[in-house]
This record gives sequence, C-alpha cells and structure tokens, in this order.
Amino acid sequence: MSSTLLVIAAILLALLGVLHSIIGEASIIRPLLRRDDLPVVLGGQDYTAGVIRFAWHITSLLAIGLAVVLVLSAFGSNWRAIATAVGVMCLVCAVLPVVYTRGRHPSWAIFGVAGAICLAAAIIA
Repeated sequence: MSSTLLVIAAILLALLGVLHSIIGEASIIRPLLRRDDLPVVLGGQDYTAGVIRFAWHITSLLAIGLAVVLVLSAFGSNWRAIATAVGVMCLVCAVLPVVYTRGRHPSWAIFGVAGAICLAAAIIA
C-alpha cells in the first residue's frame, strides 16, 4: 500500500514538473521576457532573462527528480540508485544555467559538483 502511495505521489510530481515547464513557459516566461523593462543585472537584460528562464525550468526538473526518487523508494531501491538519480538530476540542472546564461550564473558549478559527488558516492562506496 505504501509503495502505491509513493508511486501516486511520484506521478503527481512528474505531472507537476512537466505542466509547470510547458504552461509556465507559454503563459508566464515568454510574456514576461517580451517586456522592455526587465532589470539590467550583471551587464544586460539577456542575463536577467536567462536567469528567469533557467530558474523556472530547474524547478520543474527538480519536481521530476523528486518523482524519480519516490519511484525508486517505492520499489525498494538501495541508496546507490537514489544517489545516482540525484546525481544525474543535479548534472542535468547544471546544464540549464550554462545554456541560458552562458555559464555566468554560478549555480552550474554547485549543481555540477553536487552531482559529481553523488555519482562518486554511488560508485565508490
């Protein structure tokens, strides 16, 4: 029964992540970024727009990553599988600030290091 509940929660979180990304991009992010009065942060509105876009989509990715962890937990996966899933999700999250801010936002480094540590822990231990 508890496995079923975890899977249901995972489905809801995955659906949330997908819908958050698709609907949010269309109804919030694009209209917001079309505005001429975005603040100039670290040299330009392009940086501001990149931060807004990657932060929005990282939220979606993390919801999907949490869903994966719940599914792994529901089926009794060991900590290595969970650490691997978290590590991969962190590495995927590291890509977004690199793409959307050309690496100027430092979060990519933190996500990258955290992802590498999780994967190393899963492999080494």
